[in-house]
Amino acid sequence: MPPMIANASTPIIAICGWKKSGKTTLTVRLVEEFTRRGYKVATLKHAHHSFQIDDGETDSARHRRAGAREVAVVSKNRWAMIGETTAADQNEPDFADVVNWFSACDLILVEGYKSAPVAKIEARRAASLTTTPLAPHDQRIIAIAADHKVEDTPLPVFSLDDITAMADLIAAALTLPPPQLLPATQPANQ
Repeated sequence: MPPMIANASTPIIAICGWKKSGKTTLTVRLVEEFTRRGYKVATLKHAHHSFQIDDGETDSARHRRAGAREVAVVSKNRWAMIGETTAADQNEPDFADVVNWFSACDLILVEGYKSAPVAKIEARRAASLTTTPLAPHDQRIIAIAADHKVEDTPLPVFSLDDITAMADLIAAALTLPPPQLLPATQPANQ
């Protein structure tokens, strides 16, 4: 079983939006900003399709094809766990369960999971495949990040490039302590 989170109340914010709305770029840039500020950040990415992280003839892929339901790959630099579902349990793991698999961190940034019960920033791009706004139907959205003018919303609206201001809003909304006041966390292997 993956390590359990040290503090179940770790602040979480999701970056949600339609396909091609800029979620990945926004998430990456926010990870960079919060890391630069001294926070320990974990991320969770929701995939809507089958994906491979150990394809081809890697040992872990061979283990999975042989029937292993879970495969852990561990080195001194990183580790990963791959889990398989069966025909009997085709449901993906519950959001709360996945969040609890993380080691201790200061902030969890989620990409996707539009229906997750957490605070969210909606990413919007004029070129996205769907342009129907999510915010009017989701009270958990606290701000909008867009590459175009957004009107008719009481929410704060940021340029997709205004990472510093969005990080400030997230820190305030989630009441993150200033980095110098963050409690020291123990490495996962202690």
